[in-house]
Amino acid sequence: MVGDDRFNQSPSFADVDLYDSDRALKDAVIANEAVDEARMLAAFGRRWGAGEMAEHARLANENPPRLQAFDAKGFRRDTVEFHPSYHHLLKESIGASLHCSTWSSSGERADAPAEVARAARFYMVAQVENGHLSPMITTRAAVAPLAAGPKAAADMIRKVVTRHYDPGFRPWEEKFGITIGMGVTERQGGTDVRGAVTRAEPTADGYTIAGHKWFMSAPMSDAFVVLAQAQAGPTAVLVPRFRPDGSVNAIEYQRLKNKLGNRSSASAEVEFRGAFAWRLGEEGAGVRTVMEMVQLTRADCAVSSAGLMRAALAQALHHTRHRGVFGRRLSEQPLMRAVLADLALEVEAAVALVFRLARSFDLAGESEAERMRVRLLTPAAKYRIAKAAPAFVAEAMECLGGNGFIEDGVLPRLYREAPVNAIWEGSGNVVCLDVLRTLDRHREAVLAVVADLAREASDLPGVAATVASVKDAFDSDEPERAARLAVERLALLAAAAALRTSDSPVAELFARTRLLGGGGLTAGTSGLTPIETHHLLTRAMPE
Repeated sequence: MVGDDRFNQSPSFADVDLYDSDRALKDAVIANEAVDEARMLAAFGRRWGAGEMAEHARLANENPPRLQAFDAKGFRRDTVEFHPSYHHLLKESIGASLHCSTWSSSGERADAPAEVARAARFYMVAQVENGHLSPMITTRAAVAPLAAGPKAAADMIRKVVTRHYDPGFRPWEEKFGITIGMGVTERQGGTDVRGAVTRAEPTADGYTIAGHKWFMSAPMSDAFVVLAQAQAGPTAVLVPRFRPDGSVNAIEYQRLKNKLGNRSSASAEVEFRGAFAWRLGEEGAGVRTVMEMVQLTRADCAVSSAGLMRAALAQALHHTRHRGVFGRRLSEQPLMRAVLADLALEVEAAVALVFRLARSFDLAGESEAERMRVRLLTPAAKYRIAKAAPAFVAEAMECLGGNGFIEDGVLPRLYREAPVNAIWEGSGNVVCLDVLRTLDRHREAVLAVVADLAREASDLPGVAATVASVKDAFDSDEPERAARLAVERLALLAAAAALRTSDSPVAELFARTRLLGGGGLTAGTSGLTPIETHHLLTRAMPE
């Protein structure tokens, strides 16, 4: 569709090449040694940037899931109905192995650059639709616990890695492909997962589960990783939808959450009334099992937020290139250019950080230093990027003016979507406290990571002062009070290092404006020169 100059409206924004139009993404793929995946990623970017996929995203969100708790005769049904577009999106993402490509069929880590390549696909999909990614996130995170479970649980991995989407409601053994959900949070506990009151009682062939979960992700999954209290303490168990004898398991759905965003997907309140389960790992070690899963889900939160930011930036760039005001295109107006350039710089840094983190996941099996990067920088990246996303999307909406506030467009959905990643899998305070716990347990290793980051970014402005502020906060007499500052500055340092080690042409700009500071608190106040602004916008323009 072509814009009509008589009405000064930008044309529709569809059929976008999500890979080739994104210089930051392409640079990150190369810098993190996934260049051999470029051809596949280019085809993937064209597929997911097609107008057809955007329409499926719209329909899936405008037609949210519905709970079918009972059938017409009053018998329990406990299923969730989704719009066909939601199923289409899931089929595409599972076909692209977003839920399993970082694992082998035996539950071992896939070889590098599996994490980087998946992060690239995940980042592009997140620009189109986030809600359906929930079962992709939880299934991927569940593979290692499944491998540590009994034979039936380990056998499920072979069904996970088929790349076949099978939405049928029947025992997992009869399906061509399966997904795994997750239920940890309880009504009374929130993030205090050790205070779970759901009980797990051993039986001859497994466990019986009684209790509830306040949030259970992906409720039409084929099994759920659940935390429950066993005799030895919090224990991870796997609760299938069907018992081994083929009967429906005793999982009763109470209601679906009426969420601000993420509306295409379902989050359920559930009660377990003597549900059958298998134990995953050792009894009493459930918190450790869950936290290992959370490391992966938090990384996905950061990548997802980076994708949302890129999508919002692309909308703003497209509109301002076609909208005229006072005799010039909006994208030619100096103040608008300053805003857009600041937004583009934020995306560059977010992309560099999450892809360097993905590289650390790829290398963690071989390097203790990379394992510590994963442990320290995953919560830091989630904290910084997920918190930045809501304000970022709001700024992009302003670039469109009133059109940005209208539900017919994409930006209101992105705006509602943006806060969830800062809340899910640990809100800001929770992830900051996790960083402090890592510091308490592995102080020398944490300081070694900080030193590595400082060395990688040593020639950038503001690095020395940033390192000093991180260490001062870590050494504070009241470290909890200083935790947010420490984690924020740590994430900024890591982003600067990621930009610098990838030879990014914007590394110096980011360090000068974010580490050295001196600008304002909102986009357009960083003091970028016209030449710097032009360079950033040339890299960021999606067309």
